[in-house]
Parts: sequence; structure tokens; C-alpha cells
Amino acid sequence: MPLTSGQMLFYNNDGGLRRQATQRINSLRKLKFNYLLIGIVTLLLAAALWPSIPWSGKAENRIAAIQARGELRVSTLVSPLTWNATSDKPTGLDYELAEQFASYLGVKLRITVRQNINQLFDDLDDDNADMLAAGLVYNNERIKHYQSGPVYYSVSQQLVYRVGSLRPRTLASVTDAQLTVAPGHVVISDLQALKEKKYPDLSWKVDEKLGTNDLLLQVAQGKLAYTIADSVAISLFQRVHPELAVALDITDEQPVAWFSQKDSDNALSAAMLDFFNVINEDGTLARLEEKYLGHGKGFDYVDTRAFLRAIDSVLPDLRPLFEKYAQKIDWRLLAAISYQESHWDTQATSPTGVRGLMMLTKNTAQSLGLTDRTDAEQSISGGARYLQDMMDHVPATVPEEERIWFALAAYNMGYAHMLDARALTAKTKGNPDSWSDVKQRLPLLSQKAWYSKLTYGYARGHEAYAYVENIRKYQISLVGYLQEKARQQEQQIAHEQRMAQSYPVVAQEELAETHYGVMPLSAFSPAEAFGQSSFTLPGILNQASAGADAETH
Repeated sequence: MPLTSGQMLFYNNDGGLRRQATQRINSLRKLKFNYLLIGIVTLLLAAALWPSIPWSGKAENRIAAIQARGELRVSTLVSPLTWNATSDKPTGLDYELAEQFASYLGVKLRITVRQNINQLFDDLDDDNADMLAAGLVYNNERIKHYQSGPVYYSVSQQLVYRVGSLRPRTLASVTDAQLTVAPGHVVISDLQALKEKKYPDLSWKVDEKLGTNDLLLQVAQGKLAYTIADSVAISLFQRVHPELAVALDITDEQPVAWFSQKDSDNALSAAMLDFFNVINEDGTLARLEEKYLGHGKGFDYVDTRAFLRAIDSVLPDLRPLFEKYAQKIDWRLLAAISYQESHWDTQATSPTGVRGLMMLTKNTAQSLGLTDRTDAEQSISGGARYLQDMMDHVPATVPEEERIWFALAAYNMGYAHMLDARALTAKTKGNPDSWSDVKQRLPLLSQKAWYSKLTYGYARGHEAYAYVENIRKYQISLVGYLQEKARQQEQQIAHEQRMAQSYPVVAQEELAETHYGVMPLSAFSPAEAFGQSSFTLPGILNQASAGADAETH
């Protein structure tokens, strides 16, 4: 019956409490299960949608990752062509291209230098580099595992030996006791193919510790019979080590390219392609190739040897003057110009009457206020000022780094004829502001079919061409030779320091004490000589000294 006001309800307390507790437990279990289910579903959805969430922090592609990082990671090798540390800043074709590519991407460049090619590709495999820029050859084996960029020059692989030693005419009898190559070198696959198809007795070994430059040096020094390197690297190496000679070509021309990781993401490769298209159209690529590749031919063993000897014997006295008066150009370039002019002979005189280190005419010397053309300082200072004046008059449309070559051509054959060469270049569909285009037209200035149509007529353009090219070769030799000498001096100093540390240290108080041996040079008594003195046989260290020496080593 229904309850009315004032009535009380009686029930079994134990049973009611049990039912309420059971209901609460069941409710909590359902709630926990629901929360757990919601959590699992949320996690699954988050995992599925995470890549598409803008704030997730994951880059959409490699370019986005590079830009988010703010730097382009490039691994390379040390060589005059790829990356080379100088007194002011690094140089090298690959370095300058990589620097411009980083700028194109809007990031900084971070260079990592490795010892050999295997280490380069390890950087890609371990994601320690975005790309490799080290003059690496494009071949079928590499593109199976890595993505290549555009081809920017080509080389052939050559076998080298030391001048004066036995020159191999073929690979038929070459053995691993003679031929050593660097690890990861592209030529290894070529050698394997040649062994299978043509030279069954051919063998070689791979030095896992040394790179190509180290092996080239060993061949030049006579420590190794043969090695293999690319044609461009060899031509540059010969400017410093003329003892190195080419025995034979191993391969035909092979393309050189950059490399990156290979996967479905082609953003970096696309950026490389666009970048090379841009620098090809604006002439940047042509200027860099001319700078690093335009003067690699025409090696002269005798002339290079004579020049390197002059660096040791003559240059030390003249170097302070070149450094003092070089002005806006490298003093080593000014020294190379002087060597081309006079071979650093202060008394040099030509049949035309030019004299001195810089071979100045009498009129030019007078205009510069010089009183003695055979005086080293007057000649160098006057020649540097005259050259700078030439550079200042080169048309402003010529890129800054190429103005010196136009000025040198004018220095050699006259400013007016240099202008004619530029005009001829424009008439023949070339770029008058590009030295690589202009220098190709210089020999035409001595041909009537061409000079008759020019404003200033005949000129020895072929001599101006050779003049500039020789200066550039001397400059390469001088820079490389001085760097090599500096490196050797550093190694010698380090060696001497290690040797000094290997000897036992003698305390100052020990030096002040008087010790007599078996036959002291001062007065002695028999007792002193044979009773009290201790002696050590020659070549035998005491125990303490031997222990110290062992620890040092």
C-alpha cells in the first residue's frame, strides 16, 4: 500500500546494501571499459591521422625537412676539384656548387669531409648527409641504390705510374702487388669486367685506409707502383707532383653527378634539376667549369719541375714584395704572372725592349713613375698597379671573378684588342662577358678573315690565350705546392713533438748534481771511481727510465 505521511519504511539492511554495492561496482566497471575503449579508438585515430596533421612536426618531403633544419648536409672528399681548405676560405667546384645550391634552398651549408668513397655512401645510408658532392661518377651499380642528380662534367679513369719507372702498356700482367685502388672506387666494377672478359690474370688490392689522393701521392713518391684515378684529378695533381704520369686509359668518358638517398620522395632530385637549369641559363655553371676545369690540359713535365724548383730557390726573397703589392688579387696570382713574364729574373730583357720581373715597357715604366725596371720592388709595384688599372677598365658587365682574365689578356696584347675579342665573341653568338667564350675567339684575331672586320685589326690572340692559360697553371702549382709544404711542416712538427715526449724527463736539480762515471773528466781517487760511483752500460736504460719510455710509446 502506498505510504502516507508519518509512516516509516522497514527493510532488510544487509540485502539492500549488498545490492547497492554490486550496482556501483558494475557501473564503475562499465565506465572504465568505456573509457578504455574510447582511449584505444582515440589512439588509433591519432596514429592514422598524424601524418596529415600540420602541427605534427613531420616534413612533407626532403626539401621541407632540409628547410626546417635550416641546413643542407653535404659529404665530400678533399681534393683541389671538390673541397680544398685554403688560407681564406674553402675552394673547389663541388664546394661552390653546393654552397650555391644551399643558398637556392634558403639554408646554410654544412660540409662533412670523409676519407674515402665508402664513407661517403655510409653517410647517405645512415642519414648523416642529404647529398654527396664529391666528383662521383654515375654508373649502373650506384643508381641501383642511390638517386643521382644532373651530370655536370665527365672524366675517364686512368692508370698512373711514376716517371722513370716501368710503364705498363696493358693491364694483362698487372698484379695486386703493383696496383692498389681506394675503397668504393667506381673503377673496381670496371676492373672486374675487364678481368672476366679480357685479362684473366689481372689482379689488384683495395686499401681500406687510404683515399685516392693518398694513393696518388704514394705513386708519385715511388712507394706504390700503380693506382687509378679520374683524369681531372690526375691533371690537377700533376701541377704539384709532376713525377706522376699517365700510363693508359681504363675507361671512356664517364658522367659525374651528385647523389642522394633513393626512395619515392623525388623532391630533392627535382630541386637539383631546377637548380642546375638556373645556373646553366645564367652562365654560373659555365664560369665555375671554366674556373676549375678550363685549364687542365697541356701538362709540361719539364716546365712544371723548373717552376717548383724556382718556388724553393727564388720565391722566398720575392714573396714579401708580391704580398705587399698584390692589392685586390691573390699574391700567388701576381707571382704566377711575374713568373710567366720573366721566370722571376730581375734582369730579364726581351728583343722588344721590355725588362724586369714584370717585363714593363719603357713608356709604361715612365708613366708609372719608375726609374729602374730591373729593380725588383719597382717592377712588382709598377706591374701590380698597371694590372689593377686594366681590371678597372674591364666592362662592368663582366663578373668580378673573371675580370682578372680579361685584364691579363689586355696586359698581354693591348686593351683595344681585348675589346675586339669581346666584339668578335658577340658577333659569333657567344657571351662577351664569359671568359670561356672569349678565350676561344682569341686565336681568330690573327686570322685575316676575322681581324679585317674588327676595329683594331691584327693581334697575336693565340699568344694571349697561351699567356693566360700558363698563368693559371702556374697559380695552381704554386697554391698546391705551398699547401703541400705547409702540411709537411705541420707533420714534421707533430713528429718532433712526439719524439720529444718519448724521451725521459730530467729534473732541473738533477742537472745541477755532479755524477762521475768510470772515467770522470775531473780529478778522482780510485775509491771514488770504483767504489762509490754507479754506472750504466751504453744503450742500457735503468728500470725507471725504461718504464717511462714504454708508457710514452
